[in-house]
Amino acid sequence: MDPTQKRQDDELLQLVTFSIGEEEFGVNILKVQEIIRTMEITKVPRAPEFVEGVINLRGKVIPIIDLRRRFGLMPKKHDKNTRIIVIEINNIIVGFVVDAVSEVLRIPASTVEPPPPVVAGVDSDYISGIGKLQDRLLIMLDLDKLLSNGDMELLGTM
Repeated sequence: MDPTQKRQDDELLQLVTFSIGEEEFGVNILKVQEIIRTMEITKVPRAPEFVEGVINLRGKVIPIIDLRRRFGLMPKKHDKNTRIIVIEINNIIVGFVVDAVSEVLRIPASTVEPPPPVVAGVDSDYISGIGKLQDRLLIMLDLDKLLSNGDMELLGTM
């Protein structure tokens, strides 16, 4: 085995984990700017179905995307566990609504496998891998691929 491959396998991935329905997801912590409680979301006329609206976060208007809708799941009323994960994609700040944020995890890169073609009804294009933890599987999302270029252009104009 190539020594660089071994070093890569031993690399620890640091992830923010969150749930949507029964599934647990993870995103690279370096992509996450902050995690906030839900706040009043202003609806935007003629926005795509998965865009819940916009919020004003310290003077910045940020589009808010409901990941449940983005994944084609039934919408759920926000509760005390609902959070907004704020990230930057291609120089656009976006908030993703999730059912709950679980924890920050460090997992060895060697425990991550490529995704099967379709996982949990989520199109595998934006799944970067499946993390095998002791008692559960973690669907790892590539947030850069979660929105199409057309989606990003639309969000940039909001």
